[in-house]
Amino acid sequence: MRIGLNLAGAVAILMGVTWFLQGINILPGSFMTGQIQWAYYGLVAAFTGVGLIVAANRRRRTLPPRQP
Repeated sequence: MRIGLNLAGAVAILMGVTWFLQGINILPGSFMTGQIQWAYYGLVAAFTGVGLIVAANRRRRTLPPRQP
């Protein structure tokens, strides 16, 4: 599960950065080039990817064992 979330997060970040750069007309060659809505979609995708990676790598607290 952890590897899958890390992989999905990395893919989402890469896609988001690509969409953002195309949306602000830095990365040409697509129907998305120069369309500001794709910059917004890219930001959302990139932040979602960061959230997935953070969630996957968060440590869980372990409670101390109860004493009888």
